[in-house]
Amino acid sequence: MKKLACVLALTGAFASFDAAAWGRDGHKAVGAIADKLLKGTRAQKEIALLLKPGETLESVANWADCVKGTFCGEQTQEMVEYVNGNPQHDKYHYTNVPFQHDHYDDHGVGRTGVDIVQTLRQCIAVLQGKLDPELNPHKFTKRQALILLAHFAGDIHQPLHVGAAYVGKDGKFVAPKTQDEVNETTIFDTRGSNNLLLDDARLTELAAGLIPAGEPVPVKEGVPKALTKPFHSYWDSTTVDYAFRRIQTRTADQFADKVISGNMQIPKIEGDPIVAPYAWANHSLFVAKQAFAGVTPGKLVPQTSKKGETYYTFALEVPANYPVPSSEIAKQQLIRGGYNLAAILQAIYPEKG
Repeated sequence: MKKLACVLALTGAFASFDAAAWGRDGHKAVGAIADKLLKGTRAQKEIALLLKPGETLESVANWADCVKGTFCGEQTQEMVEYVNGNPQHDKYHYTNVPFQHDHYDDHGVGRTGVDIVQTLRQCIAVLQGKLDPELNPHKFTKRQALILLAHFAGDIHQPLHVGAAYVGKDGKFVAPKTQDEVNETTIFDTRGSNNLLLDDARLTELAAGLIPAGEPVPVKEGVPKALTKPFHSYWDSTTVDYAFRRIQTRTADQFADKVISGNMQIPKIEGDPIVAPYAWANHSLFVAKQAFAGVTPGKLVPQTSKKGETYYTFALEVPANYPVPSSEIAKQQLIRGGYNLAAILQAIYPEKG
């Protein structure tokens, strides 16, 4: 875990404060941080012109996930129109670059024209007022671009939304050189680490004594408790829950208040803001290497989907203290996401001289 300790030291330099999902709470935290940092700025005023009364970056931060179903409530007409106009919208949230790589580029394994880096570039271009149709193939409106930016600025800082795991037939992580090598025979795609499964009871056992106790999870009658947790789900939500607990906060707003230090400045975006997503993705690849440090896949197990298709899962082993360093990384990445969201919006809407 020496490499993991290294990234904690580096990310700690980005934000210093007294430390006592991305699920819904994680995205709200990113939005809440940006809301607070942008108070009194021109960017705040421009944002208000695109949002409805009462909406904030925090409140719209989960919109891009909510359009995937009815788990946030009934779909609004705005959501329906967005989904109809963006049939590949579920692919906008991630890219699948092998986590062993150091840089995102526009070509290679896991990259697509509709992945998170390309979609973020389009959102930024729209908000900048750039009219080149090639920069906005999805025909986003400025309101859509802002709402999506608020969400994807969180997603791109979740390391598993950028750094993907591929497993060879020998049961070890491997970095395929071409997409054709990912053939589900010699190299397997773990589907964004959703096919890497943690033993949930073992995970709970590891967290006991390391992570402060949280609120009891309601038990749904007739719904058996899952025995495994996808590694992606662990990073989306469990690390956020642990991060909140470790600094004794329960809400995104409380988290934002606690992590914002009075002497911290919004980082400056150098050059054209449209290239910033490349830097964000590269940093997340760096962090993804730490997320996978000491993590080992187990035996390949064939599974059958509801559609009758065969896919493969792998049991996953993590270091005994994994809940602590992983939740620390999550905390720092949420902070970084909030600060970078504020930075990009301030670069798009700079203060007038």
